[in-house]
Amino acid sequence: MNPNSQLNHILLISDLHLDTTRPELLQAFFTFVATIAIRAKALYILGDFFNVWLGDDDDTDLHREISQALLQLSQQGTAVYFIHGNRDFLLGQKFASACGASLIYEPYELEYLGKHYLLLHGDVLCTGDTDYIQFRTLVRNPQWQQEFLQRSLAERREFAAKARTISKNMNSNKAEDIMDANQDAVVSLLLTYPRATLIHGHTHRPAVHEFNLAQTRKQRIVLGDWDAYGWYVQLNADGAQQTRFNLQTGQPVP
Repeated sequence: MNPNSQLNHILLISDLHLDTTRPELLQAFFTFVATIAIRAKALYILGDFFNVWLGDDDDTDLHREISQALLQLSQQGTAVYFIHGNRDFLLGQKFASACGASLIYEPYELEYLGKHYLLLHGDVLCTGDTDYIQFRTLVRNPQWQQEFLQRSLAERREFAAKARTISKNMNSNKAEDIMDANQDAVVSLLLTYPRATLIHGHTHRPAVHEFNLAQTRKQRIVLGDWDAYGWYVQLNADGAQQTRFNLQTGQPVP
């Protein structure tokens, strides 16, 4: 049992983009688990936890290290949840089970301490980027995923590398606002879930947006990506607060 499980807070993170080329991020994640996440009732990972995920059969040292850290966290009393991102939409039940974690699906409505939160990765809100939305529709199709996972790992790696190159080239010619969350998509979602505060990642534009909707004050919290700093949102009795922190020490940064 987690000795600090009596603490009434939940943590949310997104967009760590973990891979072997950024060992400092991997170490920062382990530090976060051991010193910050261990004190929480639950940890929600809102997508793009990995820089790329080609299937649960891609059993690397990196994946085993991470699954062991999350398994230990869950065994000590902190529940762990995954939402798929645009980089790790193929993460499956086998890996989740190895982490002692649960897969949940967006949009996920979380009620905690009398407040409601709507959790998602965030890419579905970028409706202005029609090329990406078409690609997303394709790769989220269960039949496409089944056929893709039947390919060899070498073929999957080649596909991922080509897709990333194409994406970078296309994004370099797109206006910045096209790749941000579309306000109409945000409003439509919040009208469907009128009690909820919206929390997502994906855009790498950390912020707290406040606006009026149907004569009600609403909030949209955008998680930052882990790069120069780490980011998490904490849910407690006071609501949701976003924190930026030093990746080496785990200490909050103003």
